[in-house]
Amino acid sequence: MYLKKLSLFNYKNFSEIDFDFDPKINCFVGKNGIGKTNVLDAIYHLAFGKSYFNPLAVQNIRHGEEFFVVDAEFSKQDRTEQILCSLKKGQKKILKRNGKLYEKFSDHIGFIPLVIISPADQDLIIEGSETRRKFIDSVISQLDAPYLQQLIQYQKIISQRNALLKYFALNHVFEQDTLSIYNEQLTHLGQIIFEKRKSFIEAFIPIFKKHHHAITGSAEQVRLVYESSLHHADLLQLLQENLGKDRALQYTSVGIHKDDLLFEIDEFPIKKFGSQGQQKSFLIALKLAQFEFVKKESGENPILLFDDIFDKLDESRVEKIIKMIDDEQFGQLFISDTHPERTENIIKSANQTYRIFNL
Repeated sequence: MYLKKLSLFNYKNFSEIDFDFDPKINCFVGKNGIGKTNVLDAIYHLAFGKSYFNPLAVQNIRHGEEFFVVDAEFSKQDRTEQILCSLKKGQKKILKRNGKLYEKFSDHIGFIPLVIISPADQDLIIEGSETRRKFIDSVISQLDAPYLQQLIQYQKIISQRNALLKYFALNHVFEQDTLSIYNEQLTHLGQIIFEKRKSFIEAFIPIFKKHHHAITGSAEQVRLVYESSLHHADLLQLLQENLGKDRALQYTSVGIHKDDLLFEIDEFPIKKFGSQGQQKSFLIALKLAQFEFVKKESGENPILLFDDIFDKLDESRVEKIIKMIDDEQFGQLFISDTHPERTENIIKSANQTYRIFNL
């Protein structure tokens, strides 16, 4: 799997631009604010149907314009696949494969395996549990289409249950039978999602630790801890035990939508006790482990995006990452950096074909 061509129309700061890519390494170099990250985000958009950086889709339209189009050709199993994503103000976003419209974006997830490593990953450490749940779910969803549908259905039922709790409070009524229907549906789906998350984390931890050691060479003990109330009781019991609390809060306070993934270094939260360098290494190890996991489970080399990552790493750690790229036979790699000479020196050591785009 690799990206052959990319065309952007009115996407973020680009009015119109075309790229022809090398199957191995591609670098975007130039000053800050020139659009290097925007090109990477366009590639991410094609894999996931959304931006990695802008949650509001309309913010990806170039200022003063009415629409954007991201159009690309991929090579997948010796076939050319055209993927197009577009949005016009006031209308629904469109995603097409070979001219055929996807009715559900979720049907596309996993078709283009991709991993991004970015300074924005710091949110995984500093933000709340929702950000880390999204990380878990994005990895599993690329490999397990039923999981994504189960997750969507679970969130839909949570919204319905929350609306019912608000209705009870507003109208001073209570209907146990109606609530029980939602409880049973949530318990069934929640248990499936919990088991899949649990299995994923168990398989993921050794890969993560291996990459962390390869990057740092240190004896630091790093841990990923999957935190879920379902470790202690089934969801139906938890929903029944927390009914009074849920009625008071008017939302569902327990379930897999409250799960978290704890990041620890030497048995302490890395958010509070890890240095900036330790946090950076932790996150890169996490994403490289994601790459290896997706590659192993899908049988394909994911496209790997490195956004401005070398700017905040010392030379020895950069060399270790490049060595891993060689040793593990990564697929197609995209790098953004502000220093053309540094970028070229780094990628020359990888003994791979490459292209450099000066933006």
